[in-house]
Amino acid sequence: MHYKEITSTQNQLVKQILVLKEKSRERKKAGRFIIEGQRELMLASKANYQIQLVLFYPELASESDLDELIASEIERVLISKEVFQKLAHRHTTEGIIAIAETKDHHLSTLIFQKKNPLILIAEAPEKPGNIGALLRTADAANIDAVIIANPKSDLYNPNIIRSSVGCIFTNQIAISETSEIITFLKANNIAIYCAALQASVDYHSQDFTIATAIVVGTEATGLSNEWLKHATQNIIIPMQGAIDSMNVSVAAGILIFEAKRQRNFE
Repeated sequence: MHYKEITSTQNQLVKQILVLKEKSRERKKAGRFIIEGQRELMLASKANYQIQLVLFYPELASESDLDELIASEIERVLISKEVFQKLAHRHTTEGIIAIAETKDHHLSTLIFQKKNPLILIAEAPEKPGNIGALLRTADAANIDAVIIANPKSDLYNPNIIRSSVGCIFTNQIAISETSEIITFLKANNIAIYCAALQASVDYHSQDFTIATAIVVGTEATGLSNEWLKHATQNIIIPMQGAIDSMNVSVAAGILIFEAKRQRNFE
């Protein structure tokens, strides 16, 4: 099959992709983002993301690889080694870079299949690595949704996609302001368990078999007062060492898997 070919790093499409890769404002304006890697592209396709274009470096990605990942009608562009190295976030990936359309992540898009959903809420997460790790944890536990309150980072930041190993595509994700999320939770009779030091009880003393939202804040500042004011209960993981906190994704993992244990991992 004959493909359009790009060999120059000065090509206009290459420049457009670099802008999408590097600038959150341009991603939001265009409603498009970059997917890098075969696994990530496969997960995005399974999640019904609209893939507009796929660039591939034939030394690393074959036509048969593409056939397994994307529909035949999606445009494919062959790129040179120089172009791939210019565009690739990590040069160890499998020679595939795609442009896809972003999705709407409003609270109204969330669909719960059961009466007692288990939700992870992260308030004001900033570090892409932490957000990615939270999404991996959520995927590992197969929880019902992840909600990001007052985000500090663009969800489609390449570092988040990379650190989540594609779990940005496997989780049901909503993004909103804290006040709107609290209203949503109360309207849906979802208990709010806030990971906090103040007025807390040990996490394993609570019943997470009911409709549950586990809320975590940043390691630096914790949760805002608005969350603490509306919490069903503040919960704490007892620390047995010299410090009083742990990485947010580790804490979230402990809390989520306690909830899953109580639910017999259903």
